[in-house]
Amino acid sequence: MLEWLNIATVGFIVVFLGTLFLIGELLVRAKGVFSLIGVGMISIYFIHHLTGDVGTWVVLFYVIGLALIIFDGNVTSDGTIAAIGIVFMIIALAVPAPDMVYRILVGMAVIIGALAALMFLRVFPKRNMWTKMTLKDQLTSERGYNTMNESYKALVGKTGETLTVFRPAGTVEIEGQPYSAISGGQFLQAGVKVEVVLVDGTGIVIKPCEDKEES
Repeated sequence: MLEWLNIATVGFIVVFLGTLFLIGELLVRAKGVFSLIGVGMISIYFIHHLTGDVGTWVVLFYVIGLALIIFDGNVTSDGTIAAIGIVFMIIALAVPAPDMVYRILVGMAVIIGALAALMFLRVFPKRNMWTKMTLKDQLTSERGYNTMNESYKALVGKTGETLTVFRPAGTVEIEGQPYSAISGGQFLQAGVKVEVVLVDGTGIVIKPCEDKEES
């Protein structure tokens, strides 16, 4: 049964596709289709290679690896535990392989499949569990991510003049000092009088000064 899986290159393809779709299911919302394909591919691999010499513990090892990846996506989100999970998956798939060449190809298939799954992010909607890894959270001082010098806060309300063209980022001079700033989507020429309206974790935001009629 499934004698073609004795060929190392065929095993590589099966494991690659299984990993591709299983990791893809964890990364994007594929409505379970990717998981069905991935589980099917990996199940075929294990059904063929599991013998009396290799216990079903390798299947448990593989499941633990997937669980570690899911845990990383939901809790830690730094990739360390996910990397350990990948190692667990490689070991679980390599142990029942018939020879060393087959084991090496299986290990490569897991790594390449996991990396290739990242391409799904370009096509399908991303799962919320990975938002922390993509730094989606707004960087604000209230959340502890203050990347701007606190002294910049004092610039709010002050006026200056653009030194460069803003498209919409550029350089502005305020009280004789140059600062990098953004114009909130407006295109401004050099030499325009501007006012600082906001300073937050993303930068200094300016706008053109409004002409005020003398009373």
